[in-house]
Amino acid sequence: MRTVSYSAFGKASDVLELTDIEISKPTENEVVVELRFSGVNPSDVKARAGRPGMTKPAFDTIVPHSDGAGIITSVGSNVSKDRIGQRVWIWNGQWQRPFGTASSHIVLDQSQAVPLPDGISFEIGAVMGIPGLTAAHAVFGSGDISGSTVLVQGGGGTVGLLAVQLAKWGGAQVITTCSEQDMAQCLSMGADHAFDYKDPELVSKVLKANKSKLIDRVVEVEFGLNIAADIALIKSNGIIAAYGSAKSLNPQVPFFEMLFKAVTLDIILIYLLPLEERLSIIARLNQALSDNALTCPIAKVFPINMTAHAHELVESGARDGAVLIDVCN
Repeated sequence: MRTVSYSAFGKASDVLELTDIEISKPTENEVVVELRFSGVNPSDVKARAGRPGMTKPAFDTIVPHSDGAGIITSVGSNVSKDRIGQRVWIWNGQWQRPFGTASSHIVLDQSQAVPLPDGISFEIGAVMGIPGLTAAHAVFGSGDISGSTVLVQGGGGTVGLLAVQLAKWGGAQVITTCSEQDMAQCLSMGADHAFDYKDPELVSKVLKANKSKLIDRVVEVEFGLNIAADIALIKSNGIIAAYGSAKSLNPQVPFFEMLFKAVTLDIILIYLLPLEERLSIIARLNQALSDNALTCPIAKVFPINMTAHAHELVESGARDGAVLIDVCN
């Protein structure tokens, strides 16, 4: 099978190589998926570049990327042969293992190959693993949201835009913050109100949009930067579902203010979501897809021999949508 791999940390153009390796046979509970697209996420490029304190990759050779979509072509002895030919999307493809989705094929446990609803493209399927599940858990992690108000901080990003759509589909009033250039898209995707995240009057404007009532749930992309606004806006016993804080990795938490609102801080790392919770979130995500309530803009699709360029685009942050690899070209 054709793959992109690396054996040392470094710049994408220096360490990513296009190679051919043999497809392994599935064990009893595994499936072989012939991939169409591989999703490139910030976590993928950070892992390839190397994290502080790490001198070499965890495995001798790593095929990166955890997200993808394709067709099951072979199954292990404990897997129903009815799954052969099934269109699927992948989660945790390269989590704690060497072989991810930057490849023509992937072999993994059958539970990690989720049926892709009819009519949903492979491109959208390749976005569901990390962005889709993160958004779904951030919105539905504590159950039904019908009749509530959800504030999505950073609605212009991939996870944020999915969260906007999911919250609207779930029956919530949706308020989002984003850049001025992303407002029209957020509103078109279901946000009831969109505000510039830089607006010094943001808190008062969000409250006015919610008829002076505090917010039930906050979906948070930059916890450290936005914590003051979040605490001012969240209601007593409200939930802040934070999936990122890249610009302030070690924020000072205003515990006293949070204590006297009994705020729940739900820190999300979707790789570690327990299976029972994951299955519940997968069911909601696939239902939203089946209801045609969820889509995602694709910023750019690169052929597999340009995977380094895809990594560089994700690293730059200068993208408007998901970045994919066409593993067939």
